[in-house]
Amino acid sequence: MIRAEGLTKYYGPHAAIIDVSFEVAEGEIVAFLGPNAAGKTTTMRILTGYIPPTFGRASVAGFDVVEDSLEARRHIGYMPEVAALYPDMRVRQYLRYAGRLQGMGRDELNDRIEYVLDRCGLDERASSIIGTLSLGFRQRVTVAQTLLHDPPVLILDEPTAGLDPNQIAEVRQLIKSLAGSHTVMLSTHILPEAQMTCERVMIINHGQIIAVDTPDNLTAQIREVQTVLVRVRDDSEAVPRLLRDMSGVVAVRRADEPGAYHIDTTVGSDLRAEVAEFIVNKGWGLLELQPVAMSLEDVFHELTMVEEVPAKSA
Repeated sequence: MIRAEGLTKYYGPHAAIIDVSFEVAEGEIVAFLGPNAAGKTTTMRILTGYIPPTFGRASVAGFDVVEDSLEARRHIGYMPEVAALYPDMRVRQYLRYAGRLQGMGRDELNDRIEYVLDRCGLDERASSIIGTLSLGFRQRVTVAQTLLHDPPVLILDEPTAGLDPNQIAEVRQLIKSLAGSHTVMLSTHILPEAQMTCERVMIINHGQIIAVDTPDNLTAQIREVQTVLVRVRDDSEAVPRLLRDMSGVVAVRRADEPGAYHIDTTVGSDLRAEVAEFIVNKGWGLLELQPVAMSLEDVFHELTMVEEVPAKSA
């Protein structure tokens, strides 16, 4: 549904992105992550037809974003990070105006306006002047406008920026509900949001894609060990020493409280049952045992805290 092949964009002598290639399948939700100035916005602007690439090709819904730009854009709902709203217009009036720009017929437009107002929680604000709305509600208006013409592809730049925790949860649920009926590519700086919302993540750094996979698979690739947390009543020095002697245990590290330890084991092993039995047999008083997952934030930090990738010759 979205395909990028060797996208490269120069601004003067500076390469904003270099040889960026990826695919997003129909109905998939993918997060696009990267530090500031990594190339996220440049890539999204190329996909939406806002700017052309210097080299490479991209297509949306089978339409080349340069050669068939208008047709490609008809299949996209784009939500920029900074919403281009008209503050003097009322919400319903603005949505009607946006729908007419999309070439929507009167009956279809009326139905879709009611749908997006309900879907985005704007029913009670339909007659409100946009300039009087809070930032959170203005963000909802932008989401509603993005969905208005029922595009198969949604490209969302920081869709929860400025929202309170309850609104963030609502937008996350809305995005997840779009899986299958829409292909969604979103950028975000809120890494737990990507982990909870998206099936795959693409990480870009210094203008190049450095990882594309599920959060779990990225974690497995980066970590050379897997970790469990154990907490016992006994806080004697014998506990970590004897745990280290267990087969398959790589290291034992004290956690933040007395009697708590992080046990690193070889990747692919699951020693929870053996560790629990060992602790019970020793009479140490097992209070807690649980796996310690590497968060997407840890993965992101590990992958992006590297020296700049040398630019490829164009």
